[in-house]
Amino acid sequence: MENIYLLMIVALAILAVADLVVGVSNDAVNFLNSAIGSKAISFKSIMVIASIGIFIGAVFSSGMMEVARKGIFIPKEFMFNEIMVIFMAVMITDILLLDFFNTLGMPTSTTVSIVFELLGAAVAVALIKIAGNDTETMADLSKYINSDQALVIISGILLSVVIAFTVGAFVQFISRLIFSFQYEKKMKYFGALFGGIALTGITYFIFMKGLKGTPYYSDLKTYTEGNEAYVLIGSFIVWTLFSQLYMSLFKKDILVIVIAMGTFGLALAFSGNDLVNFIGVPMAAYHSYEAWVASGIAPDQFAMGSLAEKVPTEPLLLFIAGGVMVLTLWFSKKARSVAETEIGLSRQNEGKEKFQPNLLSRWIVRASTKTNLGINMLISKEMQQKINSKFEKPTVAISKDKSNDAPAFDLIRASVNLMIAGILISIATSMKLPLSTTYVTFMVAMGTSLADRAWGRESAVYRVAGVFNVIGGWFFTAIIAFVAASVMAYLIFIGGPAAIAILLFFAVVLLARNYINYKKKSNVSKEEDSLNRAESSSIQGVIEESADNIAAVANRANKIYSGAITGLAKEDLKLLKKSKKGNAKLTSEIDELQESVFYFIKNLDDSSVGASHFYINVLGYLQDMAQSLEYIGKASYKHVNNNHKKLKFNQTRELLDLQNEIQSLFNNIKKSFDARAFEDINQMIEEKQGLLQSVSQKIEKQISRTRTEESSPKNTSLYFSLLTETKDLVVATMNLLELYSDQYDASVPQPVINTEDPEK
Repeated sequence: MENIYLLMIVALAILAVADLVVGVSNDAVNFLNSAIGSKAISFKSIMVIASIGIFIGAVFSSGMMEVARKGIFIPKEFMFNEIMVIFMAVMITDILLLDFFNTLGMPTSTTVSIVFELLGAAVAVALIKIAGNDTETMADLSKYINSDQALVIISGILLSVVIAFTVGAFVQFISRLIFSFQYEKKMKYFGALFGGIALTGITYFIFMKGLKGTPYYSDLKTYTEGNEAYVLIGSFIVWTLFSQLYMSLFKKDILVIVIAMGTFGLALAFSGNDLVNFIGVPMAAYHSYEAWVASGIAPDQFAMGSLAEKVPTEPLLLFIAGGVMVLTLWFSKKARSVAETEIGLSRQNEGKEKFQPNLLSRWIVRASTKTNLGINMLISKEMQQKINSKFEKPTVAISKDKSNDAPAFDLIRASVNLMIAGILISIATSMKLPLSTTYVTFMVAMGTSLADRAWGRESAVYRVAGVFNVIGGWFFTAIIAFVAASVMAYLIFIGGPAAIAILLFFAVVLLARNYINYKKKSNVSKEEDSLNRAESSSIQGVIEESADNIAAVANRANKIYSGAITGLAKEDLKLLKKSKKGNAKLTSEIDELQESVFYFIKNLDDSSVGASHFYINVLGYLQDMAQSLEYIGKASYKHVNNNHKKLKFNQTRELLDLQNEIQSLFNNIKKSFDARAFEDINQMIEEKQGLLQSVSQKIEKQISRTRTEESSPKNTSLYFSLLTETKDLVVATMNLLELYSDQYDASVPQPVINTEDPEK
């Protein structure tokens, strides 16, 4: 029997390492986003600073381990064998849940997951015990669950969302009123003061408050306790003087130091607060095993009251955990995909939005706009103008090849993000309250971006939808964590060692599958026929740059049209669905190009207006083509999906003949534009009348059939719709070719397009 529990301890140790990897992959972005988004420091420097913070923070986390041992349930009410069931269920569930969110690229809370997993597993085991005891009822559940402490923990986590958002928005608004977006000028007068406040807050709360609950605090206790005010004043004076000297002597921005210190401090707080989420359960299981072995009592007779007692710190385990976290930070690609979500939602400038608007986001933006109008009526025009002047963003010219390297936000916002998040998390850590670092850092970032007016009328509905998607994911985490851990605990309790073996195997298979799928997805850097934005300032340059786009659209349109017609003829829903999906992607990419027209025109000089006319017309014709393809795909899919009558033989044959003609046209377009053989365009334009006449003849034939033999209204309606949309597709394609034919000038040398990656 002892060997079974020893194997469970070994399994939990392995699960702890796996949990550290998947957990850090999700949580690491919490302290990296501000530094990465502001581009204040090189990426390598950010990683080094964060790594040191994580490693040191791992030593400070021993006080938090009590949450896993006695924070959620009452240990003395459970026997050793029951405690091991709870811990095993929690660890298996945690790994699978966190890996699922990492694969989606969505930030979630490791604190919420571990709290609700412990709660779910403990409730399941408690209910099993109650069911097997004739003297107990559901009312006795409170005897097993530490409901008061659990409520404090859960309410603290939820309250952190509101507090973080509100404090972040308030501090950022005040900071922006003081510094404005042209903060370089104001830094001469207020920079030292801001640096003193920020660095004092970071150092005091991280290093002083964060030390509480660790073995190292006793050495400093006599100096700090009762002298907090003196420590704060002294720190403020020292850091203010340091900030002034740094700016005066080195002529550099103190905000860079604030961001570096903030990243270090937040990494330290993250490690101190969140390490319990990864190794707290296995360490509690190990201490339980030690106590049981020393007792010599049967596992189902040994009550785990010892878990409520203080346990010695395991420095070696904490150092090993810190090392694993640092390695994960450096080598996990999933961590970077999760970072894109928060940076995208908080960036100052417009760009591609990851989330689509919904009813709730539209309502909130509409209500906020009306509320803002009401508030403005209470404020004088002079005051409004003064406030608005502080939020005027400077126009920064960014070279085309460096447009993707532009910071998502400035150093002021990055400093506020780190300062507020670090302080809030450190306060929670010092109170031994498992605050969610993900919730705090995410909501602080959202609050500061709102206060900074990053959520303008152009992007607010997308950003609000994104925030609610992430928050919805958090609640989903809590519910799934509770239910999944409950089910796992029940299966392990009933199935014993066999159930553990099966669940572990299942977990390994799922992790391996997710890893392989993610690897495949990350290796596909860019689709072969994806569309690229034009950046030239002359018509000939745009013709050259957009040729690849035209060839790509012709190739993809060929596949979409052929898939729709062939799928309709064969009544193949899978092929029709693939065609519809391909067209949706094509339409999305063309829409993105349309949305980038503003930036394209802004980059042109006065002598290049003709290029903008040409580019806009090209995108218009591409959009017309996509709309025709979209209708053809949707109509064909709807007809087959609704199980309407199959097209008649003559109708199918005529459509397939037309498909061959369209296929030939698109193949010729792709060939000519790939080879830059623009002189061949006129030959393709000559086919216009022939194609249109072919469509007209088929319409005439169908009219004749309808009058004499056709008996299906659905078939007739679909057939006419496909022919008329094909006609529109041909017209749009020919208009595009005529535009290129009219504007192409063979006497102008082809411009050299730089296709090298600027990162290299």
